[in-house]
Amino acid sequence: MGGAFAPVVLLGSLFALLILGMPIAYALGVAALVSAIYVGLPLEAVLLKVSDGVDDFALLAIPFFVFAGALMAEGGMARRLVAFANIFVGFLRGGLAMVNILSSMFFGGISGSAVADTSSIGSIMIPMMKKQGYEDHFAVNVTITSATQGIIIPPSHNAIIYTYAAGGTISIAQLFMAGIVPGIMIGLALMILAFVVATKRNYPKGEPVAIRDAARITWEAIAGLFTVVIIVGGIIGGIFTPTESAAVAVVWAFLVTMFIYRDMGWRDLPRALHGVIRTVAMVMIVIGFAASFGYMMTLMQVPAKTTAFLLQLSDDKYVILMLINIMLLVLGTFMDMAPLLLICTPILLPVVLAVGVDPVHFGIIMMLNLGIGLVTPPVGTVLFVGCAIGKVSIEKVSRHLWPFWFVMIAVLLLVTYFPVFALYLPSLRYPGVSY
Repeated sequence: MGGAFAPVVLLGSLFALLILGMPIAYALGVAALVSAIYVGLPLEAVLLKVSDGVDDFALLAIPFFVFAGALMAEGGMARRLVAFANIFVGFLRGGLAMVNILSSMFFGGISGSAVADTSSIGSIMIPMMKKQGYEDHFAVNVTITSATQGIIIPPSHNAIIYTYAAGGTISIAQLFMAGIVPGIMIGLALMILAFVVATKRNYPKGEPVAIRDAARITWEAIAGLFTVVIIVGGIIGGIFTPTESAAVAVVWAFLVTMFIYRDMGWRDLPRALHGVIRTVAMVMIVIGFAASFGYMMTLMQVPAKTTAFLLQLSDDKYVILMLINIMLLVLGTFMDMAPLLLICTPILLPVVLAVGVDPVHFGIIMMLNLGIGLVTPPVGTVLFVGCAIGKVSIEKVSRHLWPFWFVMIAVLLLVTYFPVFALYLPSLRYPGVSY
């Protein structure tokens, strides 16, 4: 539609607007309108796609998950998870770094957000690590890279966005299950790196936690950790849909925060709600305008042309995956995760399906890839938050990030080329899934 030059107008106007500094959501919408004018399509058709984009019942899970995570973050859950993680790894060399990583793994199973993880865990752990003699850039790098576990370990908001961008044909439950092992792999790989660095730089050990204190700390953390059981267990067990589990998680998080922990009062609720509304509004604006942009891509046959182009380069699955990994790693340094999922999924999913890659497996590959982008300059959202909390310059942190990048890319390659890491757990529950 509109000739061979139409996709150039669509994609070219998008990148031009981004270079000029327009927010990604509005750049997507304006690019869709510009390309619609170029091909002579009524603008009403594009604008209707914006409203259609957010008119999806499954998207209700996002505000519920965000609200549950916000309640836990405001209610002192992060502090309890840090104490709980300290029982298991705090006594090792570089124990605080490993406590940071393990806490992020636990908190990621509640918040599903790397930014929330960095803000909550980082505000506790970064000052504590610096006080104990850890270098400031190391403390920030441990925090921001371990926070990416939250976008892979369920419940992940980005997993819901991926299933939406894929046309709603992919099971969220399968994607949640597929994210468990890769998320743990990132945590373990970062712990190994932290231990090696701590041994080399002689970072301090922590003190073992007494059995009586460990029992008390565990008891305090159980109520919050039960949120993960509600969400993941409910979905995997077929008790709840993802939206229903998110709503139940909000009720449980409210009861725990207000009546069990009592770290949050009624006066604090408006502040928490304000943060949730801001986050959800930004996500929904992006989804709406991305829907119109995706509509124009479909009309211009961008996904089909991309598939044909990549298959001309090679029909080997492993080569295609390597090319896609390189492309996503580059794009992730310039754009945020949610817009890239919404833009790239409709383009790349037909490509990987054509070479026999499972769509659930590909979703985990995309999230791992784009998670690395969140800690990579120049547009690394999680990197910015971590540097602000640690009061360290982005330049200083970035200079020391390369070992962490190496570890995360190693996990990415393992998951990419060995589907068993992502698909083993879903295959136990869903006989149709194979690796």
